[in-house]
Amino acid sequence: MTETGRKRPLLAVVLAFIFPGLGHFYLRKWGRGLLWLGLLLALSVLLVVTGTLQPVSELTLEAISASYQSRPTEVTIGSVVITTLNVVDAYWVAVNENQTQEVEAGVKCPNCGKEIDQDIDFCHWCTTQLEPVEADQQ
Repeated sequence: MTETGRKRPLLAVVLAFIFPGLGHFYLRKWGRGLLWLGLLLALSVLLVVTGTLQPVSELTLEAISASYQSRPTEVTIGSVVITTLNVVDAYWVAVNENQTQEVEAGVKCPNCGKEIDQDIDFCHWCTTQLEPVEADQQ
């Protein structure tokens, strides 16, 4: 998180790609994150037939790989779809939340982007001259 409270959309995307729901947890959208996590778990429980997976008796790379390869194609396709939609949603939420914060923050300098005082006609951060704001535009 930056000093202004903005969230990083790229970080939310990476976390959402690693595991559905993590990007939303980073954005502090707990309900949405649990929804995506629950959706993936529900897909796994509903579409995986109990007898189709090989039990993993030992944690070797070969045993895990064999178990992964024996899962149905529908589960793989569903997981990819859910993960993709989750990543897009995490990015969308992060961008929209940042835009909402910018609107709520007030007037920003067109040159440096920092918040400025409405009573002065220049940016006290970068000294850029500003156009006077009329009362009807506020």
